[in-house]
Amino acid sequence: MQYSIVNWKEQEPISLRLDAEYYQPIFLQAEKKLKLKDWDYLINLSESIKSFGAYSLCNQVKYIEKGIPFLRCKDIKDGRIDFSDVLYVSHDANRLLWKSEVKPKTVLFTMSGTVGNSAIATEEIEYPINSNQDIAKIVTNERLNPYFFSIFLQSRYGEKQVSRLPVGSVQQHIFLWQLEKLIVPAFPAQFQNYIEDVFKLSLTYLRKSVDFYDQAQIMLLFELSLSNWQPKHRLHFVKNYSDTVKAERIDAEYFQPKYDEIVKAIKGYSGGWDTLRNLVKLKDKNFNPVDKTEYKYIELSNIAGNGEITDCMVEEGQGLPSRARRKVATGDVIVSSIEGSLSSIALIEKEYDQALCSTGFHVINSRSFNSETLLVLLKSMVGQLQLKKGCSGTILTAINKDEFNKLVLPKVDEAVQSQIQQKVTESFNLRKQSKHLLECAKQAVEIAIEQNENAAIKWLQEKTKEAGHVAGSAT
Repeated sequence: MQYSIVNWKEQEPISLRLDAEYYQPIFLQAEKKLKLKDWDYLINLSESIKSFGAYSLCNQVKYIEKGIPFLRCKDIKDGRIDFSDVLYVSHDANRLLWKSEVKPKTVLFTMSGTVGNSAIATEEIEYPINSNQDIAKIVTNERLNPYFFSIFLQSRYGEKQVSRLPVGSVQQHIFLWQLEKLIVPAFPAQFQNYIEDVFKLSLTYLRKSVDFYDQAQIMLLFELSLSNWQPKHRLHFVKNYSDTVKAERIDAEYFQPKYDEIVKAIKGYSGGWDTLRNLVKLKDKNFNPVDKTEYKYIELSNIAGNGEITDCMVEEGQGLPSRARRKVATGDVIVSSIEGSLSSIALIEKEYDQALCSTGFHVINSRSFNSETLLVLLKSMVGQLQLKKGCSGTILTAINKDEFNKLVLPKVDEAVQSQIQQKVTESFNLRKQSKHLLECAKQAVEIAIEQNENAAIKWLQEKTKEAGHVAGSAT
């Protein structure tokens, strides 16, 4: 049994909590460790800590196809802003929501939903950018490097502090006054700048990774003569009654002309085409996990917008959810069947060989496509439009097996597939290097807290040198 003895008189009134969860030994030990060195509260290290609470104004805002990025909590992860599935608002809406506009070097922190995620708005991002009321915007002062602070929040000591803060019974939430009381180590500027350099190098590799993936998609669309084609949503069009009888559908969305147009373009490809049923193997047999056997389990929330599997659950068979019934292998591609998450598509790499995934995915592989081309094909508008068209249902809208098998795919030239594979492989390699540097930066901060800055820098130099990087040289 674990227990903590806490002196009532030592608790600050503003943060007074009576629940035992708040006083777990692991939290108290982390706080004690932080206070052994120079530290200060975040409020004293910041110029401003704010969110935007005008919910009524946010409800008036309408999203548009292109415009000013409007960040939600789901777009904040791993120290960066993920623009792959971001919403957009107009310039007029941005002026209306001027209090929630994001400025360069601002640290973003999610206060609801996926509570406790953080990111930094780097100088390289194109502005303006806006955000919703559940994202705190922290502008640090000259004593706290924002890049270092972002890494600290992702470190073990930052996460332990944050994980004890959420309050609420149904939806957990963190308040600004709680953020103000975060304990932050006051390391010398030289060490903070060193961490900044490594973090920036990590972000540079990540941007290059995105560029290589984009090149692969551009290459595919060029091959299909779709480089300049843009789907258009029409407010009215005419369909024959016989079409509805054949499709057994009467909803207008299903018959949007853009769906027919993309299929027509695919069927006009010089290399030929066929249905997914004939080009791809669908692995739809259930697997029953064995009790007392440990498995990696991948679910929808583990898939990033760039096709990366960011994390997984590790659990014994008896502790897995009932939906953990699909076994995957290296080279498989998993495709979300749930509308709203159709872009959650990922390639299974060696790390997740023989892992399990949710029945919310279609698991596929193919002899007609290499795995990288299949990934790009289904994540591009070629696959996304058809996946969206095939969705049906009332409460949970999804694309079932029969509709999934009806997808029309081009028989992409093997030489083009090889080029796409090279681009995606390079993208994945750069992404791994970026992740390695990020983990090194977090661990270096932890070493500095537990030992000292010199030990952290020495360790960091060795680790980055082993991986072929030069720590501290990003700027």
